[in-house]
Amino acid sequence: MTILSSSEIVDDFAAFGIRAFTTTRETGSFGLMSDEATRVVMQRWRQLREELAPDGARLATATQVHGARVVTHGADWAGWLRVDNADGHVAPERGLALAVSIADCVPVFIAHPSGAVALLHSGWRGTAARIVERGIEALGHGGFAASELRVHLGPAICGKCYEVGPDVIRQLTGQDPRRPEHVDLRALIAEHARAAGVRHVTTSASCTRCDNDRLFSHRAGDAGRQIAVIYAS
Repeated sequence: MTILSSSEIVDDFAAFGIRAFTTTRETGSFGLMSDEATRVVMQRWRQLREELAPDGARLATATQVHGARVVTHGADWAGWLRVDNADGHVAPERGLALAVSIADCVPVFIAHPSGAVALLHSGWRGTAARIVERGIEALGHGGFAASELRVHLGPAICGKCYEVGPDVIRQLTGQDPRRPEHVDLRALIAEHARAAGVRHVTTSASCTRCDNDRLFSHRAGDAGRQIAVIYAS
């Protein structure tokens, strides 16, 4: 079994020569907090790089902190780069794979026809901080107009499953409810992307909680993590 064959593929970017996908429970966890041996998890990461490129793709990841820091990566390094304290990555040039780990939060894929890409990890804190706007802005600094970008919101917990308290709702929407309510993070992120000038936004039908037999979910008690990956070869 290959990682790509068992993943949820983003078909929307194929015409640009960009591969984008989210792994599933079938592939196994890419996080180190489960009961699996570290060597098994690391072998999956090695397999990922080998499947993306024969000599092992250059891969950028980060220690995620549920923030809004987005890092733009140049082309002057090789191997596997792990950045401290970031939740977003931008690759203005082809040849660099980006990955974020998720288990309910939203993987935000952003692509330009030229092959410039971004990948963001957006939980409620990142959504409240409008990390998607940070990613769009970072690509804009490279000359990639928001109106030319495509955004895809990958597998994440859906609005029917995601109930949060009044303080979280206040930070996300500016409203002041008296009791917990359900929130659709992907709908909010789509609004933020369109407000920033993006015209093309799509959303996965998969919910990590509803489809827990296929995807890891933190709210379902899973220690495992899937990853979202984007790569313009």
